[in-house]
Amino acid sequence: MTFKVKRLIFSGAFSKLAGMKLRLILLVLSLLAFLSASTGGFLYYSSLKKSALEEAERQAQERLQTIQKSFSAFLSENIKPVRSLAGLDFLQHSLIRPDEAAALEKANLILDHFNRTLETEVCYLMDRRGDTIASSNRLAADSFVGENFNFRPYFQRAVQGQPATYLALGTTSGRRGAYYSHPIVVEGRPEPVGVVVIKASVEPIERELVSASDEIVLVTDPHSVIFISNRREWLYHSIQELSDERRDRIARSLQFGEGPWNWVGIRMEGERHAVDRHGRGYLIHRIELDHYPGWNVIHLRSLAAISRTVSDPLIRIAGPSILALCVLIGVSVFFLYRKASVDILRRQAAEQALRESEERYRSLYHHTPAMLHSIDTNGRLVSVSDYWLDILGYERAEVIGRKLTEFLTESSRRYAEETVLPEFFETGFCKDIPYQFVKKSGDIIDILLSAISDRAMAGGPVRSLAVSIDVTERKRAEEALQHAQQELRRYSQDLERQVRKRTQEVTSILKYTPAVVYLKDKEGRYNLVNSRFEELFAMRNEEVQGQTDHDIFPNEIADQFCQNDQRVLSDSCSYQAEERISQSDGVHTYLSVKFPVYDETGKISGICGISTDITAVKKAQEQLRRLSGSIMDRQEKERKAIARELHDELGQLLTALRMDSAWLRHRLKDTDAHASERALTMDTLIDKTIDGVRDMAIRLRPGVLDTLGLVDALEWVTSDFEKRTSITCFFNHRPVPNLEDTLATAAYRITQEALTNIARHARATRVDVSLGIEDGVLSLIVIDDGCGFSLRELTESEGLGLAGMRERASLVGGFLDVQSQERKGTRVHFKVSINPERPG
Repeated sequence: MTFKVKRLIFSGAFSKLAGMKLRLILLVLSLLAFLSASTGGFLYYSSLKKSALEEAERQAQERLQTIQKSFSAFLSENIKPVRSLAGLDFLQHSLIRPDEAAALEKANLILDHFNRTLETEVCYLMDRRGDTIASSNRLAADSFVGENFNFRPYFQRAVQGQPATYLALGTTSGRRGAYYSHPIVVEGRPEPVGVVVIKASVEPIERELVSASDEIVLVTDPHSVIFISNRREWLYHSIQELSDERRDRIARSLQFGEGPWNWVGIRMEGERHAVDRHGRGYLIHRIELDHYPGWNVIHLRSLAAISRTVSDPLIRIAGPSILALCVLIGVSVFFLYRKASVDILRRQAAEQALRESEERYRSLYHHTPAMLHSIDTNGRLVSVSDYWLDILGYERAEVIGRKLTEFLTESSRRYAEETVLPEFFETGFCKDIPYQFVKKSGDIIDILLSAISDRAMAGGPVRSLAVSIDVTERKRAEEALQHAQQELRRYSQDLERQVRKRTQEVTSILKYTPAVVYLKDKEGRYNLVNSRFEELFAMRNEEVQGQTDHDIFPNEIADQFCQNDQRVLSDSCSYQAEERISQSDGVHTYLSVKFPVYDETGKISGICGISTDITAVKKAQEQLRRLSGSIMDRQEKERKAIARELHDELGQLLTALRMDSAWLRHRLKDTDAHASERALTMDTLIDKTIDGVRDMAIRLRPGVLDTLGLVDALEWVTSDFEKRTSITCFFNHRPVPNLEDTLATAAYRITQEALTNIARHARATRVDVSLGIEDGVLSLIVIDDGCGFSLRELTESEGLGLAGMRERASLVGGFLDVQSQERKGTRVHFKVSINPERPG
């Protein structure tokens, strides 16, 4: 019994000791886990807080840029309307004759119309003294009529001939707004007769500033007065403490009311941090408004709110047990490590792509056949292309660091330093500037220079990229052309003198001309016919005199002659027509030019006609038209065949090659990563080639034209045009039946050629294409808002496109009308009678 008792006592003590050690180990492990979790949590919290601050910095920058663009767009949206308003005759008339009630009423109606259309606060008109004579709010309690605003800077600038934009608090209405003013100039008067103003409320743009409760967005003037804010209580306060002198200056301007423009209590602590009077910290960013020096957009975000974006989620997650937290920390560390590794690999890949892009840019820069160079803000060359060096004959070490103007002639250097460079550094853009460069050999070349500049965040230029085109030969050709024109002018004058001297000779020549020449009086009686008339109609001049067409010719021919004669008499101008006359060898076609003959008093006394036999020419034209139609039909067939070959043969080969390269990339992915990347590059190139072949086949002969018809083909070509050129293109159509293939092809090609001309020459921003049928006539219209052109001034090469479109229209029995004026766009109208195909 004693031995058993001792054994039991020993076993209990050992168990107790083992339990104590196990608890100690668990306690130590728990403490270690807690310390690890605490340390990891603290480090993770610090990392998240730093990331949150960086993200807040990035969001603030993006927010500022978005607000700046919105505000800049708001400040510029009424500049063109106020310029248009200033050019209206009724406003000018009301300023010249202010006592005319009708003129003033018309001016008020125009102001009402613009105010409703633009949805602005008010539009009003002032005379040269600054008195408001008309206003869209004339019936309101706070009417501007009779008020004098000559103290406003926007009036002072406009009355001096300069349009202006001004931000201020209304002295009469007490509402904030953006004022757009423009001078009203009357032809013949040296100074503006008045000023028209559009006032737009800033409240719509201010409502867009409303954001989270922890953000504050301000717009301040050069004196730091807050003009716009999502904190209403901060309006007309200052972001900085103002001196008495500055307060007096603001008060005299009446720009922001009567004050007192108290300080909101924000103090800067470093470049990006600020503290208010209650000790609350803010992350602060600011950016200057474009074209408004001193005006800033300021963004403030509470540091406490940024910290809460990190602390609040951590507090919600802190509930799980210590063991689960330790496991989570371990897994999190593992996944964070994996994520960091992936990010590093991605960053290395991005850096490699950036290096490759830089190499491609450098290669493009140096191998482009154009003179490229860059200058810094001091006008010194920082880089030049190889072509630039080849043209001027210099080595790179001889030009880098030198001023660009050192390579110009004296006149070009003076023009660049006094005019071009100051304007370029201010606007960051110039185009087609004529310069003269001096080569190393001393030769002088003429160039046209266009350039843009890289700008820093503050808005100032950093460096430029310029393209120079050698126009020496073109300028010589222009000078030669001018000389030739002068010679031609002198020749024309000499020819006129010869014509006057040889009038008598021409009279005798008419006797032997192969054309039919005759004179009639106003009643249609013949006074004179030439020998060709006598020969054709077997009548002598004496027999014809005093007779009419009905006395000589059959009624059908006589009616034709009389109708054309009456048109000349009624329009009092020349007229050209084709007349068909039966002769012994058949019907002949004559091109007749008829024009009125005037007596010494300037009245029409008769008609002179000259008729030329063009029967052979008409037959040749008909043969040429048939030949042209045959050629175009064969071209369409060839295009269709080539498109089919490209799509079926080459397309299938490229697809097979794409599948093989994809198989190769997957096969090498685990054994040769570099080769797999090259295979991926091959995939991309093959995809681009397939897209290129597909686009080529579609442009040669779109399959949609053959399968779905003209409407779907035009829908595709307009969409493709908009995608390739970034020009807005609208296609409108009414129901169109199935058309003959020849007619559908002609309409499609005319549209395609018109869009091509617009992309190349029009500089348009919008194109409208419409298609429809009315009274059995198919009508296709293409209209753009581009620069337009003069139909009379088209060169032979420039007119080939229009000639081709007219030829296509003629071949299907249609008509093509082209209307265009410079700066007023172009309208192409194709009309043709159709016979709809019947189903089946």
